[in-house]
Amino acid sequence: MTGNMQQGLVAHDLACVRGGQPVFEGLSFSLPPGELLIVTGPNGSGKSSLLRQIAGFLPLAAGQLFWQGAPAGPERAEDLHYVGHALALKPALDVGDNLAFWAAYLDAGRADVDAALAAFDLAALRHLPLRFLSAGQQKRVSLARLCLGSRPLWLLDEPTVAIDAASEKRLYGLLNAHLAAGGMAIVATHHRLDVVGQRLDLAPHAARTASGAGAAS
Repeated sequence: MTGNMQQGLVAHDLACVRGGQPVFEGLSFSLPPGELLIVTGPNGSGKSSLLRQIAGFLPLAAGQLFWQGAPAGPERAEDLHYVGHALALKPALDVGDNLAFWAAYLDAGRADVDAALAAFDLAALRHLPLRFLSAGQQKRVSLARLCLGSRPLWLLDEPTVAIDAASEKRLYGLLNAHLAAGGMAIVATHHRLDVVGQRLDLAPHAARTASGAGAAS
C-alpha cells in the first residue's frame, strides 16, 4: 500500500459471519481521503454488518482492515462517526440535551451543538422531548451528530430513510463539504443518492455454504 491508501481505509479479503451463517467473503476495497464509497446489495447481503465491522463493533471472520497505513485497532473509534439504524438518542431528553450529551461524549463544544441544530433545521425543536418528534425529525437529530466534532471517517447506514427532500439536501451538503475537506465516508443504502462516489455491490461477494448455496438473508 502506497500513496493515498496509507492515509485512508483499505480492506483486504474481508468475510462476515452473522448468527453462525456466512454472509459475504472475499471483499476488498480502498477508500482514500476525499472519497465516498456507496455500499449496495439486497437485504441480507451484509451492508449493515460491513459498517459495523469497520466501526469495530463486529469482528472480522477473515481478512484485514488497514487504517492510515496500519492494521485497524480499537482506537479507530476515535476517528469515525457512526450513524446506524438505531438512533442512539434518549426519548426522555429534549433535542438540545440529546445533542449536548453527544457533544460531551465526542469532546465537542456548545458551538458545535448550535451548528448541529442549524445544520438540520432543528433550532425550533431544541426544547422538545425527543419522544414528541416524528420519525423524520428524530432521524434528523441523529444525523446532526455528524456536526459534533471532526472525524475523518463517516459510516452512515441508510441515512436518507424517513427524512424529507429538504433534509436530504442538507445531508448532501454536509457530506460534500466533509469530502472536500479530505474526509471519507461509507454509505450503505437501498436508495439512489444524489452524490458522487465509488460503488460497491455486495451481491457478488455472497458467501457460499458447504453445499454451494448462497447465504441466508
